[in-house]
Amino acid sequence: MAAIELRGVTKRYEKAGLLGGRSVTALHDLDLTVRTGEIFGFLGPNGAGKSTTIDILLDYTAPTEGSVHVLGRDVATDGTAVRDRVGILPDGYGPIGERTGREHVAFAIEAKDADDDPDDLIERVGMAGSDAYPVEQYSKGMAQRLMLAMALVGEPDLLILDEPSTGLDPNGARTMRRIVREENARGATVFFSSHILEQVEAVCDRVAIVDGGELVAVDTIDALRESNGATSTVTVELSAIPDGTLERVRAIDGVTDVATDGTAVVVTCENAAKAAAVAAFYDAGADVTNVTTSETSLEELFESYTRGVAQ
Repeated sequence: MAAIELRGVTKRYEKAGLLGGRSVTALHDLDLTVRTGEIFGFLGPNGAGKSTTIDILLDYTAPTEGSVHVLGRDVATDGTAVRDRVGILPDGYGPIGERTGREHVAFAIEAKDADDDPDDLIERVGMAGSDAYPVEQYSKGMAQRLMLAMALVGEPDLLILDEPSTGLDPNGARTMRRIVREENARGATVFFSSHILEQVEAVCDRVAIVDGGELVAVDTIDALRESNGATSTVTVELSAIPDGTLERVRAIDGVTDVATDGTAVVVTCENAAKAAAVAAFYDAGADVTNVTTSETSLEELFESYTRGVAQ
């Protein structure tokens, strides 16, 4: 059973204007499957349709066309049952009122009829001590930690995290990533929407990229690099470069450039050619002292897919 399954989902809004109404399409014919037990990244530029998709998953808004199933249930008819099994960290919303942080967590436990210990959740997200203060005194980062604690109530089967690292300092971001991995190890599926690509690359098994309301790519990050024709650089440091070595490396299928800087050789190549390039130095009898590699970043991939470069 898939944790999330969208089929043919389209969402149109009617907007009024001085010259009459017009239809705006936020999502167009979206097909997406998130497997049970994976950490799935959901990426896209501002206005791409990410928040609309999450609202549809939670039955906060209905699709104009298409079907939506979450945890095996039809959201259109079982929205309340779905939300009972989902932990949600929404973007743009935070704790309100004069309650303390601990009171917010205790309320979430009561609302879900769960048996969590609020102190355990508070300690887990790293806000012990601050939980005694009214939430109106919280910084954005502290409010984000609190919302994460509330999302964890009841050991949900699915965590939907919308921009979870917003406002977090580096320690908070590390805590968030650790919790994501722990929840996934427990058996939860995690749907992780973010524009901070380093966070996505650090924890996600697969990613989807949406642009202009349409799905433009779904795969592992490594597979997206391959299909995008992304290149790597391999820097091989040697005590000396044997005669003919550079020509041998240049002849390898997938190598696009070979440059030298003293006894360091920088090879630009397709990801699949990295091992062959390094092996060529050893085969030539070179004394290799160090090898380092770099590859196309998720940010560069994201830019290529959302600018229409990739097909």
